[in-house]
Amino acid sequence: MTQKRYRYLFGPVPSRRFGRSLGIDLTPHKTCCFDCVFCQLGRTPTKTIARDEYVPTDAVLGEIDEWLRSGGEADYMTLSGGGEPTLHSRFEEVLDFIRSRGTIPAVLLTNGALLHLPEVRAAANHADIVKISLSAWDQASFEWVNRPHPQLFFDRIIEGQKTFRADFGGQVWMEVFLVRGMNSSPEQVKKIAALAREIAPDRIQLNTAVRPPAEEFVTALSKEQMAALSHHFQPTAGIIADFSTPHSKPMQTNAAAILAMLKRRPCTAQQIADGFGLHFNEVSKYLGGLMKEKKIRAERIKDAVYYHAAARESDNSLIVS
Repeated sequence: MTQKRYRYLFGPVPSRRFGRSLGIDLTPHKTCCFDCVFCQLGRTPTKTIARDEYVPTDAVLGEIDEWLRSGGEADYMTLSGGGEPTLHSRFEEVLDFIRSRGTIPAVLLTNGALLHLPEVRAAANHADIVKISLSAWDQASFEWVNRPHPQLFFDRIIEGQKTFRADFGGQVWMEVFLVRGMNSSPEQVKKIAALAREIAPDRIQLNTAVRPPAEEFVTALSKEQMAALSHHFQPTAGIIADFSTPHSKPMQTNAAAILAMLKRRPCTAQQIADGFGLHFNEVSKYLGGLMKEKKIRAERIKDAVYYHAAARESDNSLIVS
């Protein structure tokens, strides 16, 4: 595997939404105002709504500059990573720097929870594309699925997203994450779709738990179930949950190395990331694919999830998502 070159950049990684996407991580791991039950990064140890310069902006800009000067290529550059990027108090400077340096679109991946704040809306206006999230329809479902900071209120968040959409000159994409038995019945999805129509994003995309989630009880919908629900949205929602599998040789090699490590000893996703110099988001892709192929299994021990190699393997092929 390649060794880590950057502290705040990761990838480019393959994304069904954004092709080859260079990730830019503006917060320490799991610094977020939500603790979503489905999060591929695990549980949020401390929820916060405090905005601060969590990582040094100048260092982030320096890494982006170095990556671009070295001939880095990507379809998009995304503010994403280990937490909620709008918590970073200077994220608009990162967006501006990306847009000033070339033609790669600058994308903000946000849960949208802080768009009720005028200063966050103003900063988000510096992006080419803003991806927001909607997986609930009222305060009770919001608290059940997203487990937000106690000072966040669903109606205020929706109003913030509607205000942002009305003023923003770029593209707004919306991700709706569905969990079987929590927000996936036709009646529940229709309620989410009605709110989505009020916000009026340019594109709506459905996702489900195809990678290891924060909570063991989270269950994915099938591709067929997702397709049946997509028609409740206007425009009709696309499906970004990666039920299919790219099989590039480098990704198969990385998955094989991770599986070999897990055959030696159980590891957490963070231990795998540290051992191979990969970002947590990249590791979650490999673990999701290996879980789908039943090459590995997960076990929660207290607050940590350990991954084990499965007792037997049906073949030697490795599928990654």
